[in-house]
Amino acid sequence: MNISINTIAQNNLRRKIFRSIAIAGAVMVVSATLFSITTVMDSVELSLKRSIQRLGADIMVVPKGSEVKAKASLLSGEPTEFYMDNTIEDRIKKIKGVKQTAVQLYLLTSKYRCCDVGEMLMIGFDPKNDFTIMPWLTESLKRDIKDDEAIMGRAITAFQVGSSVTAYGRVFKIVGMIEQTGMKFIDTSMFLPMDGVRKAIEESKNKGNKTVNIPENKISTVLVQVTPDMPPSRVAIFIEYDIPGVTAIVSEEVISTVRKQLFILLKSVLSISVLLWVMAIFLIGLVFSMIVNERRREIGLLRAMGAKKKDIFQLIMTEASILSVIGGLAGIVLGGSFLFFFKDFIRSSLNIPYLWPEMLQFALLIYLTLLLSLLTGAIAAFYPAVRSMKMEPYAAIRKGE
Repeated sequence: MNISINTIAQNNLRRKIFRSIAIAGAVMVVSATLFSITTVMDSVELSLKRSIQRLGADIMVVPKGSEVKAKASLLSGEPTEFYMDNTIEDRIKKIKGVKQTAVQLYLLTSKYRCCDVGEMLMIGFDPKNDFTIMPWLTESLKRDIKDDEAIMGRAITAFQVGSSVTAYGRVFKIVGMIEQTGMKFIDTSMFLPMDGVRKAIEESKNKGNKTVNIPENKISTVLVQVTPDMPPSRVAIFIEYDIPGVTAIVSEEVISTVRKQLFILLKSVLSISVLLWVMAIFLIGLVFSMIVNERRREIGLLRAMGAKKKDIFQLIMTEASILSVIGGLAGIVLGGSFLFFFKDFIRSSLNIPYLWPEMLQFALLIYLTLLLSLLTGAIAAFYPAVRSMKMEPYAAIRKGE
């Protein structure tokens, strides 16, 4: 009898194809919702961690009044410009708890003919003191970067290593790509040695194109690494107290704030998903109770032909398992497709970094979703299956007539 359980279950599901589709559909909706939400939560968590690592700095010092633009640039990749005096870096180095500093200069490309790409952020950095760009190249450069060379964020697919890009009349050769982070501030920017940016600024005045007027003594931000014995928040207080006119943004606090706000939203959606899951269990259980009642005569005949109680139990549970797995797989495909095709919309709507989970983590999410789908069917069908195996053959045949 055990050999034919799966065959009987499949035949039963084919006989009532519409009902089978409805049950699998209920599981699909639940699994698609839960898979999508957990994948987004995992993706955001991964992206936020990567963002902190790629930024490489515990503190980001910007001109006072520019903190909103700086945070927007960090989180959503919104290109922006702001400037302060470069002597601020030397003053920061003297503050207690500061281990290392690196300066950056922001410059927006123009829509004019001077630049190959419009509205892209060019970030000038000092290769000698850099701890934010060079360590994250997909392939190590193994030499000093020249002032006519550039490094591209991974999301700028129009340019590859070996190609060239023109900015303000100066041609830069692409010599490296940065690993993808999900953080648009890094993934959609072009990184240049500070000397290269300065020369581009000077050449813009001689090419007859859009002129850039940024004094040589200006920088946009100072990135700070703190010593292990000092919390970044405390060092940030020291910086703002000792240096008027600047704001010290603690990287971890920015990420923590975003994480808390976003996870409150996602947990609310997750709560609704759990409610849907409970409702699906109830509805599927109700449908299987109706199925058992409809098939009393069939169950009685199977018992009369020698089927054991456990065979009847296994039959109902097998039907539920087949529909649950089909619904779970369909839900994963549906949820995964939604996330893939609408990832840019999700990223722009949430205004946060977004990166697909790593392969092992993604496989684990798929496995857990399938397990939950199987569990959904098992829980829903358990009571009807127990009822079915308790039916006496003669009584079941009589009541089923």
